[in-house]
Amino acid sequence: MKIYAISDLHLSGLASKPMDVFGSEWEGHFEKIKSDWREKVRSEDIVLLGGDTSWGMKLEEGMYDVASLAELPGKKVFVRGNHDFWWSGITRVRAGAPDESFYFLQNDCVRFGNVVIAGSRGWTSPGSADFTEHDNALYLREAERFRLAFQEVKKLREEGDTLVVLMHYPPMGIKQEETLFTRLFEENGVDKVVFGHLHGAAYFPLRLDKNGIRYYLTSCDKTKFSLTEIG
Repeated sequence: MKIYAISDLHLSGLASKPMDVFGSEWEGHFEKIKSDWREKVRSEDIVLLGGDTSWGMKLEEGMYDVASLAELPGKKVFVRGNHDFWWSGITRVRAGAPDESFYFLQNDCVRFGNVVIAGSRGWTSPGSADFTEHDNALYLREAERFRLAFQEVKKLREEGDTLVVLMHYPPMGIKQEETLFTRLFEENGVDKVVFGHLHGAAYFPLRLDKNGIRYYLTSCDKTKFSLTEIG
């Protein structure tokens, strides 16, 4: 069993918002992703999708785009991104899953073999270019949601298990200073963190090792529309 990750697909099957308006590299981006996915992923593998899956505003629009991944192999694990407005309640989202290979995380976790995946959206952190005083309340709330996720992890995790965090926002700023998120990850023995959200010229290394944790930036335009193997 291998684990792959990709984020920020920004699909628009029913929402008219083609991504090539953001640059020629986005032209046909979903076909590039699917081609790479089919080359790498087997049915027993896991693919982590770090938010902003769909531009849809309504649940049926978002699930239409989610369902477009049903033809692809592997177990698909999602968290919500800041543009996933269609994600209107975790119960409804899970009820709309195309089949049993789809998993949606919201302040909780799931276990596959010796791998536990904990997921929540996160929020912009102090030290990030877009962080303002108005973000602080949401930052604190999202940290609390990760505390809830780790409470669930304790119920599932066994000795020797790998713990992976899936989130949408970067857990730290460009200077890679400590945040509530990174502190929680270190306190709870996280091995790997997968995130997206960043696009274009925004700088962050695709892979960073810090205090025993490996961080992966997987926004699809940053990875040339290919999946990143993380384990």
